[in-house]
Amino acid sequence: MRILITGITGFVGSHLTEWALSRGADVIGALRWRSNTEHIEHLRDRLTLIESDLRDLSSVLGLVEQAHPDYIVHLAAQSFVAASWLTPAETLLTNAISQMNLFEAIRQLGNRARFLVIGSSEEYGLVEPHELPIRESNPLRPLSPYAVSKVTQDLMGYQYYKSYGLDIVRARAFNHTGPRRGEAFATSNFAKQIAEIEAGLREPVVSAGDLKPTRDFSDVRDVVRGYWALLERGSVGEVYNLCSGTDWSIERVLQFLIAQSKVSGIQVRTDQARLRPSDVPVLRGCADKIEAAVGWRTRIPVERTLSDLLDYWRQRIRR
Repeated sequence: MRILITGITGFVGSHLTEWALSRGADVIGALRWRSNTEHIEHLRDRLTLIESDLRDLSSVLGLVEQAHPDYIVHLAAQSFVAASWLTPAETLLTNAISQMNLFEAIRQLGNRARFLVIGSSEEYGLVEPHELPIRESNPLRPLSPYAVSKVTQDLMGYQYYKSYGLDIVRARAFNHTGPRRGEAFATSNFAKQIAEIEAGLREPVVSAGDLKPTRDFSDVRDVVRGYWALLERGSVGEVYNLCSGTDWSIERVLQFLIAQSKVSGIQVRTDQARLRPSDVPVLRGCADKIEAAVGWRTRIPVERTLSDLLDYWRQRIRR
């Protein structure tokens, strides 16, 4: 079994790589020449890495021809919602064109790999109270350039499945975090700030944006297990939520992390630069469909995920 993972050096990519290797797969990773390989250095001698520019079709054709995969998981993306407001065109180009090139490569080469499209709960956008929990049939009302790019990827997957018969399964993952999460993301940024406070590197104040929104958080290690289950047993053309079914406010996440700190009296300060032009107030999903299809449910409590994330940053700060 050969699996091609784009974005292999990233947060989710590195965790998926570990899971795939544990299942006996041959893992081929696509990366840019300037990619930071820190997250996969401990796995490097067990991988095949191929440099590729996913926005260049000729480069992607060479990648797919060389990798000759049975499975493709496309994780390479501009995945930070806040950054998409600053670079909307770049976000759409990176996320949509890269996936289209991969679709075109497998279509033109006659490759029959099963392709997992990675969507996002951000596609659902503004959800009315009576529409909770969010099911796959909910309307899509994206509220950020990033969310629009993920809707584009999602519907493109459906179109290539219907038009060309490609073996495509679509996933809409709700918020997930854990060790290796990039520091730009709220949960990881809070954990990093607290670890720096514990190390005496900053005053005992955590900067934060809007703490009111609630999110359905899962552990990244659960999410990659769900991705694998969909690759093996998901129904072609279908879309599946990956979520825990419960939601935490951003404030609750922050207060939990502060409560785990070895420093008392940590204060919270609102940073206007962290506020967004618009935000989704509530995201809470329903995982009934994926559980019925492949038997997947989250296993790791949010409390453990956040504790592991804080320990990850404590170790990084010490190094």
